[in-house]
Amino acid sequence: MSTNPGVDRATRLRVAADRIRSTAPSFSNQALTSADPETGERWDRGQVLAHVAEILPYWTHQAELVIEKGGNGAAFGRVKTDPDRIAAIERSRGEDTAELLARMDQGLQVVFALLARLDDRQLAETGTHERLGEMTVAEIIDRFLVEHLEEHADQLAERSKA
Repeated sequence: MSTNPGVDRATRLRVAADRIRSTAPSFSNQALTSADPETGERWDRGQVLAHVAEILPYWTHQAELVIEKGGNGAAFGRVKTDPDRIAAIERSRGEDTAELLARMDQGLQVVFALLARLDDRQLAETGTHERLGEMTVAEIIDRFLVEHLEEHADQLAERSKA
């Protein structure tokens, strides 16, 4: 096992979550994010927070599935048009901001637990995403958890300044 493969990831996740926590209250209920470059979607605060609360346990579970299946290109994940993804956002978008942030924090604990127990072999296991192709568990964590949370922190920060 490496000394602690999740330290930088955990730090980046904490910083992104802190940014979300600090900017979400100043993001007006009527404001919308900038358009997503791929889909053109613009989200309100509730949609962003509902998505953030949902992605942390979802992608953690996907990384765990790849490991459980022994890698070998196991299929994992979803795309932005996935009906379950869209339904989860719509179902929770009207929840109280504090509740969504609490769910984000619970999701972070799930991610931190995963990071603490992964070793180099598990991080190197590979799965196959239908759009992005073959990815290691480390790449899944980096793209769909760390960078993804940072992107949503940027969205809220950008709009709360406007």
